[in-house]
Amino acid sequence: QVQLVESGGGLVQPGGSLRLSCTASGFTLENYVVGWFRQAPGTEREGIACISGNDDSILYADSVKGRFTISRDNAKNTVFLQMNSLKQEDTALYYCAADYPETGVQRMCARASGLRGQGTQVTVSS
Repeated sequence: QVQLVESGGGLVQPGGSLRLSCTASGFTLENYVVGWFRQAPGTEREGIACISGNDDSILYADSVKGRFTISRDNAKNTVFLQMNSLKQEDTALYYCAADYPETGVQRMCARASGLRGQGTQVTVSS
């Protein structure tokens, strides 16, 4: 079955860290453009980090720049999102999406195109 599965979410205190995983099954994630997105209740989807198919282009939203890092481990068929210095406003459902490399990071972050996962909840609270 072709799917993306996110994991690693949970409850963390402000200032803490989490690492989210986006693991593909049924296909090889290498060379696909992958994006991480989040959406809190009553808000619009936000593309927060996208990585190109050959990893030479990475795009971050201003809201997470300097705090979040997107990376890829082809051996694990997984794209990670390392989240540091978490804030209460980072609370949201986080999900990933993957599409063909010609999509590019700009389009991916804007549209969350291609295959999407179900998401993992991140709650930042003291």
